[in-house]
Amino acid sequence: MPAFNHARYIVEAMDSVLAQIPDDAEVIVVDDGSSDETADLAERMGPPVRVIRAAHAGIGATMNRGIAEARGALIASIDADDRWLPGKMTLQLAALDDDPSLDVVFGYVRQFVSPEVTDSARYELTGQPMAGLVRGTMLIRREAWDRVGPMETDLILGEFISWYARAVDAGLTMRMLPDVVYERRVHGRNTVIRERDAQGDYIRVVKAAIDRRRARARGASTPEEHPA
Repeated sequence: MPAFNHARYIVEAMDSVLAQIPDDAEVIVVDDGSSDETADLAERMGPPVRVIRAAHAGIGATMNRGIAEARGALIASIDADDRWLPGKMTLQLAALDDDPSLDVVFGYVRQFVSPEVTDSARYELTGQPMAGLVRGTMLIRREAWDRVGPMETDLILGEFISWYARAVDAGLTMRMLPDVVYERRVHGRNTVIRERDAQGDYIRVVKAAIDRRRARARGASTPEEHPA
């Protein structure tokens, strides 16, 4: 769990995880230099929660630190202001057990406006679930994560989109469950809202993906790789 100044929400997020993880799971919270009580509240949860306090470095670096510390064969994530829905882990663990060739399982996500927001109408959310190609819905085998590699740390926005594009390029086998497994909280301080000036990162992500595919296409057409 990457966490940055989410003292208002982190206990609810943690409860949604602790209610459904297997007995042998570990929960790692990497506090990204919070100036509020985020890390303190996480530490009060006790085992199996482990809190790592780090200097502020952004989501990519925070995720990489947490995964580097993790010891399990499976990796899941949640933002400190969101919620796993009941049954998420049961459904996704079953999918991986049923298909050993499967590397990654996703599920549907639903957005909701946080109760304390007084001008919720401006967000115009439909409340309809959507396919959740986002980090919070993902359950992935550790060896598959390692094949793709860590998240980029020089992006303020789009770090997971960039990682997902590399996962596709690496040929990971993925499945989208039809079930809603994740709720994303909208509250006005979400990273994508707070960091509007970094929207250009999305263009960088798309360009990098195009460049990689062009490079592969050029390499595939060389006579050395495809002798007559």
